[in-house]
Amino acid sequence: MTTTMPAVSVRGLTKSYGSVRAVRGISFEVAAGEVFALLGPNGAGKSTTVEILEGHRSPDSGEVSVLGFDPARGGREFRDRIGIVLQEATIDTSEVTVAEALDTFGAAYRYPRDRDEVIELVGLEGKANARLKSLSGGQQRRIDMALGLIGDPDLLFLDEPTTGFDPEARRAAWEMIRGLRSLGRTIILTTHYMEEAERLADRVAVLLDGRIVACAPPSQLQRGEKSTSTIRFRLPAGTAPADLPGAVGAAVEVDEGVAVVSTDRPTALLAELTGWAVGRGVELAELDVSPPSLEDAYLRLIGNDGEADDAG
Repeated sequence: MTTTMPAVSVRGLTKSYGSVRAVRGISFEVAAGEVFALLGPNGAGKSTTVEILEGHRSPDSGEVSVLGFDPARGGREFRDRIGIVLQEATIDTSEVTVAEALDTFGAAYRYPRDRDEVIELVGLEGKANARLKSLSGGQQRRIDMALGLIGDPDLLFLDEPTTGFDPEARRAAWEMIRGLRSLGRTIILTTHYMEEAERLADRVAVLLDGRIVACAPPSQLQRGEKSTSTIRFRLPAGTAPADLPGAVGAAVEVDEGVAVVSTDRPTALLAELTGWAVGRGVELAELDVSPPSLEDAYLRLIGNDGEADDAG
């Protein structure tokens, strides 16, 4: 039976900066063709882990294989097979044009992708001769994406790829990332947008204080034992929270007239609530039932703590 080698394999990875232990013995694998998201608060170890995978830092201990290479020693052959989209702009927004920037970066690769094809892929048709300084912030972020793709990488690192995008541009970027995945490319994604990870990632790893506290598909994390659904509706005129039926009234919170109920038995509570409304002849405006989200699971895993103390 043929076994496919994982695109990324990490075993017992550690990294410290002086007395600060940024990564504390983490292990994981990323399958070829998978979109794998690293999530965690600032200082959890995401950046350090990714920089080691990219070959920009060396680990203190552990085993790391990326596309079959030790990234710290991979050299030109390794660099030809990865693409990197940094959180900060890759190049200064100077007098160079979009085409000139892509040609310059493409020359660093032995087998670059067609420049015009990349421009179209990132949604910048008609901008080949535009100077970078003339582009909007979102368009400049698309240039960063294009520079990561120009080498036609097998593995693409995306660090907060849609920062600065408006909702329409963000969804267009998601479609592009899905398209890359359909071509068999492997993607490692770091993001603070939980919806982005939920929509794109095959699996997510949640880091906290340099350790992986969960690694699973988003849907599996959302089905955690403590996850709850949320029922929202606008209180009918003249109705107080105390007027709501038993279980609903006992759990409800009201914010500017909108009632919110968190429950692990949404069907029963919804039936109780709608029966009460029908009996009173009132409508429940803005009624919405939301299943557990990845953000709910993430906040539960990190203990609702948005910041960690360690570097990376």
